[in-house]
Amino acid sequence: MAALDHPSDRADGASGRLSRQLLVIVDPLAMRADGESVRIAKDVLCAGSTAKVCLPDGPAEFAKALAKRGARRPVVVGDDRALLRAVSLLHRDRELADAVFSMVPVGSAVSLAHSLGVPAGTVEAARSALDGSPRRLDLLVDDSDGVVLGGLRIPPIADPSAAEPQDGRPWWRTCGSLVRNLAARSPRGAESDETQAARLRIEADGTTLVDLDQPVRGVSVTPCGGDGIARVEVRRATGAAISVRAHTVTVTGADFRYRADQVRIGGPVRRRTWSVRAGAWALVLP
Repeated sequence: MAALDHPSDRADGASGRLSRQLLVIVDPLAMRADGESVRIAKDVLCAGSTAKVCLPDGPAEFAKALAKRGARRPVVVGDDRALLRAVSLLHRDRELADAVFSMVPVGSAVSLAHSLGVPAGTVEAARSALDGSPRRLDLLVDDSDGVVLGGLRIPPIADPSAAEPQDGRPWWRTCGSLVRNLAARSPRGAESDETQAARLRIEADGTTLVDLDQPVRGVSVTPCGGDGIARVEVRRATGAAISVRAHTVTVTGADFRYRADQVRIGGPVRRRTWSVRAGAWALVLP
């Protein structure tokens, strides 16, 4: 892992502004995906701060660099997976409440970062990391201590995309496409929505929204903002969709998978509870 300190002409003041002592962690995938954007991000960040730039070789060194950040404010240069990894690590170590993250999105999977308010352009995102303001955001935490930043979705059991690993290996994507095509051509493709739907019990704050005898086609859980509430939407196979707001959501049923933040597949599990932690983490935004 390479690291380099860059002194800046601009010192931190006593006005309560964000620290200009940065730990810039460049995800390895970002270097391979768009080395030029990484270079631009480093130039902007290092010109406006005292930055320590870390180029970890993999997840273990990524975690080690973050653990040794000291008083430096972490800036993640990478995609949504890199941001989720960083937040998960500090949550695991129970250090998330005191950390303030910044992010410069680089890579193809950056929709989560943009939905959270991080600028799309490399220069704009780097400047926001320097001059923006921290915003406290809600976090979904499940009963296995996993975290979700932007939301989760439970697709039908018959949805082949639910089983696709999100590790960037193209051959998995090819296999997933083949499975979907074959499923579409098979006689099962003509079956009713109820046959294709999942049989799950969905509970919000202890109240049962649907039970196992009411098949559903999809469930989504999304934090509403900074008020510790999530929006729960259940698309039933028959009848109108259900939408409620809740602090906790429990899903029970036959083995099911879920997609968290569009980049991570969880499960299969037979029961999982997610709880909203109000203002559990901080992200610097314009």
